[in-house]
Amino acid sequence: MAKGSPAVSEPTYFILASLLDGPLHGHGIIKQTLELSENRVRLPVGTLYGALDRLAAGELISVDREEVVDGRPRRYFQLTDQGRHLVSAEALRMQQAASVVTSRILRPGSAFS
Repeated sequence: MAKGSPAVSEPTYFILASLLDGPLHGHGIIKQTLELSENRVRLPVGTLYGALDRLAAGELISVDREEVVDGRPRRYFQLTDQGRHLVSAEALRMQQAASVVTSRILRPGSAFS
């Protein structure tokens, strides 16, 4: 994802959205992303951690804490202020773009009314 890009990919959007309520570990992000996207975005573990590394490098997320569970390391990620701003701006951009179409579809006399 290039800095200053006007849009983010759907998986990136839902990863960031999954962190809006607070820090999550990888499996929690996978589950929350699947739920928020209504089962459209399925993230394999390798894909998720590649995306998390890119988002961290872009300063959109950071590691909140690390712990060991059943002998395995678990990292919790959180949104940075920049990440929160990006996902909020993207939501607004998509809402505005959708309103262009929905207002025309719902207009009296349109082919869809």
